[in-house]
Amino acid sequence: MKTKITILGAGESGIGAALLAKSKGYQVFVSDAGLIKSSYKEELEKEAIDFEEEGHSITRILESDEIVKSPGIPDEVELIQLARKEHIPILSEIEFASRYTTAKIIAITGTNGKTTTTLLIYHLLKTAGIKVALAGNVGESFARKVVEAEYDYFVLEISSFQLDDIHKFRPNIGILLNITPDHLDRYGYEMERYIAAKFRLIENMKIGDVFIYNADDENIARQLNKSNYLVSTEPFTEGFYQQNKLSLPTLGFVEDDASIQVSKRLEFDNLPLRGKHNGMNMSAAILAVLRVGITKKSIVAGLASFQNAVHRLEKVATINGVTFINDSKATNVDATYYALDSFDHPIVWVVGGQDKGNDYSKIADVVAKNVKAIVCLGVDNKRLFKAFAEKVSFIDETQKVFEAVSKAYHLAENKDIVLLSPACASFDLFNNYEHRGEEFKKAVEQLKGIKF
Repeated sequence: MKTKITILGAGESGIGAALLAKSKGYQVFVSDAGLIKSSYKEELEKEAIDFEEEGHSITRILESDEIVKSPGIPDEVELIQLARKEHIPILSEIEFASRYTTAKIIAITGTNGKTTTTLLIYHLLKTAGIKVALAGNVGESFARKVVEAEYDYFVLEISSFQLDDIHKFRPNIGILLNITPDHLDRYGYEMERYIAAKFRLIENMKIGDVFIYNADDENIARQLNKSNYLVSTEPFTEGFYQQNKLSLPTLGFVEDDASIQVSKRLEFDNLPLRGKHNGMNMSAAILAVLRVGITKKSIVAGLASFQNAVHRLEKVATINGVTFINDSKATNVDATYYALDSFDHPIVWVVGGQDKGNDYSKIADVVAKNVKAIVCLGVDNKRLFKAFAEKVSFIDETQKVFEAVSKAYHLAENKDIVLLSPACASFDLFNNYEHRGEEFKKAVEQLKGIKF
């Protein structure tokens, strides 16, 4: 008799899990409380996978042998609680997918910098000729990639929500970039629970695996001191990065096919990303690929050809000496701090959206130092005005993207930066941060067509 498995949530991770489960002979049922995208429904129909949308058939779901839960579904949902009472195993898509691959796994988590670091590691491995797949929170789901082909390495961007429902998931290289307050509503507004969720990354790692972590992060240091982990550790610090140059000490690496077994320092110049925060991201990425055995020569070549993700400190255009930067992915205060600290010229800052209870005092000093004017782009901007009206010479607001871009341009001078770095979620005016970033870029292109 086939094992019955229910996939709760029909987003990318859910569809990937359904396709993998079908390929492995499970009796698969997909259930989503909302509407399922037409392209996903077509995939399910093509594979003859049973599904429902706009509601759950609770009795049928509770007959499952296992449930794969979308990371977007909180544990407090009644259906999840009912399943737990029935002792039905609930697992994440990354847990399920990891059963069916023997490839090495490099998993990256942290509050900020995950996407950049994940993309860089993937790029460095790919340009070095490694058969590698990119998956997780960036690109396609891990499960879909496992169905698609066999790889030697998977590079996975992992959220705390995905880690919440792992059991045996084990990275060979685990990277923890930082831990700052975010998504605390999912953890009862208890920071310690959020920290513990991030540390699930390494709970199944063994001797011979490597944990690369930010040694400057107090939350990480405190958690490491609490427990004895079997995994080997390799720290990185802000001190590795100085003026667009990385200098990384490492105990053993392969340099141009010659194995070095003594302590040595590696230096990298002409880096593709700017700012101290990206210095940390690049340090973690390079330490990871050194552990894989990539040569310094190959890393240098890979760095030279790397381009960061869209909506992450993405240069859009320069108009009459004013440079427009799209950092729409910065949906929390810490991410925006890094952006504001990345430029040498005055900033006109476009900020705002759906406030998540932000503590703007964290960025008050960098705003006072680097920001000349603010344009708020959101429905409710009262907290922004209260926090920053006395920090800058000018502050205004709008709910229209082109008006925000136009106002910012007229407030800027030659060599100034117009920076969209919202520090907030996008859902008051936009579908998501990608939609916000694309609308910003369209508005900049529209501005380019106007003669001043």
